[in-house]
Amino acid sequence: MNFIKFFIPIGMAILILACEGEQKPKQLFEIELAGKKKDYKNLESVAVAIKNKKGKTIDKVSYSIDGQILELKGDKLNLDVTRLGLKELKAVIEYEGKTAEITKNIRVLSNAAPEIYTYEIINEYPHDLKAFTQGLEFYNDTLYESTGSGGNAKSFIRKVDFKTGKVLQQKDLAKEYFGEGITILNDKLYQLTWRKGLGFVYRLSDFKELNTFQYGKSKEGWGLCNDGNMIYKSDGTEKIWLLDPETLTEVSHIETVTNKSIFNKANELEYVDGKIYANVWQKESMMIIDAESGAIEGVINMAGLKNRVKKHDNLDVLNGVAYNPTRGTFFVTGKNWDKLFEIKIKKK
Repeated sequence: MNFIKFFIPIGMAILILACEGEQKPKQLFEIELAGKKKDYKNLESVAVAIKNKKGKTIDKVSYSIDGQILELKGDKLNLDVTRLGLKELKAVIEYEGKTAEITKNIRVLSNAAPEIYTYEIINEYPHDLKAFTQGLEFYNDTLYESTGSGGNAKSFIRKVDFKTGKVLQQKDLAKEYFGEGITILNDKLYQLTWRKGLGFVYRLSDFKELNTFQYGKSKEGWGLCNDGNMIYKSDGTEKIWLLDPETLTEVSHIETVTNKSIFNKANELEYVDGKIYANVWQKESMMIIDAESGAIEGVINMAGLKNRVKKHDNLDVLNGVAYNPTRGTFFVTGKNWDKLFEIKIKKK
């Protein structure tokens, strides 16, 4: 009987030690930021501390976001990140010969409000009012367009003489596909479909289908553009995905943010000099997005254009933006609009 009593305390001690050994890092430590907020501005210096729940001896702490080590001066952490949006702040804690990693979810927003822009109409050209425009892009001074299945019309891609509206070449999609954005890279035309999770790759010269690709984490297909190396894809959320043009896999993403919130609904896209110009779904406006950080640097008020087109039952929203590098101007239109507008964008 005494033998049993002797071993009970030892067993309990072993059990307690085992439990302590199994403690997870979040049971030992917690990241505490000043103000206990969820939203912070990029480049903001914020007081940070580690809540030491079990009184451990901490030797060193380092912080990072997206693998990027953040500068720590005293108790102030500099939130200097390359890409904005919803982020995981990681702390690596060295204590008593051990290492623990803990995280905290925060939102890193832009440190500047978007500037306001307007437009100046340079020219007006004819546009097919039966074209439910989804994608618009110039290549070698020729306009390429993709459409969705608006009304009774099928989705298609086409090559157009923008000055006359004459269709030079066209390929219809099968009726089960709702066509979306396009972009052109390395003599190939890439096209999205809306909710089928499928994209098409065509030979630019004759629209021969070369390949198809499946979406990854992106929910839908909305807009496309490219920077000469990577393809950017919008899906109706706050994310713009970066696709490898060879494999069409989603390798990373940016999130579109202002100084106040994370914003969604980027639709048709156009890349110009490090910026993405994006139609805002169901709005008479466009965003100017920094392609690296996701910061919405500008908002273009496009109000008034719809009043200049023919009124009819199938008239729909502004959609479609293309930059003509030869002319240094943008071209915009809308779904079932009878006009294509050449504009210059300027600060208000």
